[in-house]
Amino acid sequence: MPGRIPENILDDILARVDIVEIISGFLPLKKAGRNFKACCPFHHEKTASFMVSPDRQIYHCFGCGESGNAFKFLMRYERLDFPEAVEVLARKVGVVLPRDETPGPKSSGISTQMYRINELAANFYSANLNLPAGLKAKEYLLKRGVRPEIISALKLGFAPDNWDGLLNYLRSKGVSLGFLEKAGLAIAKDSGGFYDRFRNRIIFPIFDIKGRVLGFGARVLDNSLPKYVNSPETAVYTKRKNLYGFNLAKDGIRENDFVVIVEGYLDFILPFQEGLKNITASLGTALTIEQARFLKRYTHNVVMVYDADTAGELATLRSLDIFIEEEMSVRVVSLPKGLDPDSFVRQEGIGAFKEKIACAESLFDYKLKILKSRYNPKEIEGRAKLSGLMLETIARFKNAILKSEYLKKLAQELNLKEEALLEEIKKVKTEKMHAEPQGLPVRKTHNTNPTEKLLMSLMLEESDLINRIRETLSPRDFQDERISRVVSIMFNLVDQGKAIEPQILMNHLGDDVLELVSESVFLTQNAPASEAHREKVVCDCIQRMKNEKIKLERQRLHEQIKVAQAVGDEELLSRLTEEFHCLIKKKAG
Repeated sequence: MPGRIPENILDDILARVDIVEIISGFLPLKKAGRNFKACCPFHHEKTASFMVSPDRQIYHCFGCGESGNAFKFLMRYERLDFPEAVEVLARKVGVVLPRDETPGPKSSGISTQMYRINELAANFYSANLNLPAGLKAKEYLLKRGVRPEIISALKLGFAPDNWDGLLNYLRSKGVSLGFLEKAGLAIAKDSGGFYDRFRNRIIFPIFDIKGRVLGFGARVLDNSLPKYVNSPETAVYTKRKNLYGFNLAKDGIRENDFVVIVEGYLDFILPFQEGLKNITASLGTALTIEQARFLKRYTHNVVMVYDADTAGELATLRSLDIFIEEEMSVRVVSLPKGLDPDSFVRQEGIGAFKEKIACAESLFDYKLKILKSRYNPKEIEGRAKLSGLMLETIARFKNAILKSEYLKKLAQELNLKEEALLEEIKKVKTEKMHAEPQGLPVRKTHNTNPTEKLLMSLMLEESDLINRIRETLSPRDFQDERISRVVSIMFNLVDQGKAIEPQILMNHLGDDVLELVSESVFLTQNAPASEAHREKVVCDCIQRMKNEKIKLERQRLHEQIKVAQAVGDEELLSRLTEEFHCLIKKKAG
């Protein structure tokens, strides 16, 4: 991993990168005048509003506001941090990055150390699978139908049946015991010291999308309890944000445009091994909003597979409403009683499993079927309970047409009047807002001063204007705090002799400002203007801003004069009145 990367190298990378080439490797771009467009990969849309500018080397979505340069796109699309995105593009364009020559605990962050320790632990567990102590575990996996190549690809392993096997191994690699506890691999004894968290268990490393080991799941070889022991949350592992096997399945998910979600490690392994490449596992918990939003970057279509033992759990079903809120399509497969995806594929074959997936029911139909098995739709109380639980799902549809059609369908299924359901769904929506105050993130809106925004846009288009404008205006003259920041950075870059190019400027901006800058560039780049017209616009903008500043100053003085009159401070009143008259003369001049 590179150390701190000098700005001149970042600028060099951006100067060599073609953002159209980078993004077209992930999205089908279409020519649109001077720009290219596509459906935004960061939110669901039917009409393309995601624009890419080859001139300015930036992108902007007019739907969700997502924007940035090539670094930012890779960070958002591939979930890379900034140094990783820089490294990817540097390799692509042949730029050599400086390296940190002093690696170690002091020079690397906690996360970097965690990844290293987890990788060492995974290697230890994997090697044990081929030692005499691990042969029983390997035989267990082979008996379950797991082939050697998938054991290798997933780095499956075995934790030996002793208290300090991993501790001793990692200690020999220079890892401190205290850090092992932070990584979730060791547990502190009450009497002092530590012992291995995982013992006499098959180990399932959990990888992130880049193939780094985040944590581990561990399964017993017999029927003893607890059946599974998992890594606790650490600096690099958050259970609710990750999915098992996704690093291997992401391409298959994109290609097939839907994802099959199962619950356990082996439920993922057997189907994936046999050819279902668009499958992932939820790590045995109810699905979370973070997982849904992560999946949404790859597909808007979900098939959830339940075994018959969990199919009726309403709490689990309710978690699928998350996909509805995220405007994703969700269907459900229920397997025969006593079978999970792992055993179903071993018993019936992958072809039968794929048929089940192809015939998956909509969430509406599936949930209604489950509820009808619990509540009698022929009884008034039963219909009331059924409709209430179904409305919890229907209320989450944002699309008015879908909501209307599902209300109509529910009315027909339960022999109820639509009007009654419409009244009830209003109550559900109100309760939902009170029950979930945090809700979904809403795109922030800003009341941006149009004059200031126009002037900033002209400065981005014509860097020669910057020196001229700074003769009459300072960043403090811009009332919008975000525009003031952008102008201040532009002035500093000019002082350093650097060109003002949007893709380079964006490296200095926070997310709250990126949207403002990119939108300004796209809105002004096609606006025809002669040099004389542009000159007039600049002069008008500067004069308007000066007048606005005087107006605000007059308002401030007016308020202070009223306070001075109220308290009887004649000296202050005289000074403020003189300032006020000077401002009036300045305006008139």
